Amino acid sequence: MYPEVLLSAMFLEDENYIDSLNIHTDCVVINQCDREDSRQTGHDTPAGRVNVTYIETRERGLSKSRNMAISKSTAPVCILCDNDVEYVGDYDRIITDAFEKYDADVIVFFIKRPERERPVFDRPKRMGYLSVLKIFSPEIAFRSESIRGIRFNESFGAGAKYFMGEENLFLYDLLKHKKKIMYVPEMIAAVRNEESTWFKGYNRDFFISRGANYAAMSRIFSIGLIIQFALRKTGLYAKDTSLTRALLYMFEGRREYLLSLRGRS
Repeated sequence: MYPEVLLSAMFLEDENYIDSLNIHTDCVVINQCDREDSRQTGHDTPAGRVNVTYIETRERGLSKSRNMAISKSTAPVCILCDNDVEYVGDYDRIITDAFEKYDADVIVFFIKRPERERPVFDRPKRMGYLSVLKIFSPEIAFRSESIRGIRFNESFGAGAKYFMGEENLFLYDLLKHKKKIMYVPEMIAAVRNEESTWFKGYNRDFFISRGANYAAMSRIFSIGLIIQFALRKTGLYAKDTSLTRALLYMFEGRREYLLSLRGRS
């Protein structure tokens, strides 16, 4: 029961890109580009031949890409993937062993990146509404049956109106549906040191997106989440803006998102 990798990427030449990420299990590749095409092919890796579902689409947006990959997958266990992660050699064994050991719908693993050199927790732990705020998408693996009917909010994520927080909303939605999420502090990959395609600093757009993200999680608790973020993260954004402006922008994003919900009803 090896995991199927769901890779979201842009402007790839072809499926051979998976070799640079050390993917050696079956995978679904969503390549957002200027073409429309799809194919299933065999691909030779150092670990053996794997099946690749390769989709080219003119659609834009990371959450759209994630949802498309999920819809194309037929595997019982999947893991999300970005185009800047490199998997460790036995990532497939680590993920498989964890799902065999833990009765969980979702398992979050550790991916080393510049802003997080160590796991969030030192030992396996069941996650809740606050702890999932520390997670980013490629750390998330899941049983396909457990997420049936649950998808990423396409208003959030790179390429969308609000360019962050799609993974937190996804995990929140799973928790609301009584799904069990476990954190397993085993490293499965590292992020390559590449410039972010979405993060342009702690500017107005950043805080508006953050405020909207919290509002999408919870209308009531979003107020507290906004205040705690502004107070707890002052060291990150102090050079770019003030505490007062950070709060004003986040509440602006919260108000904007909640008003958009009224327009849909």
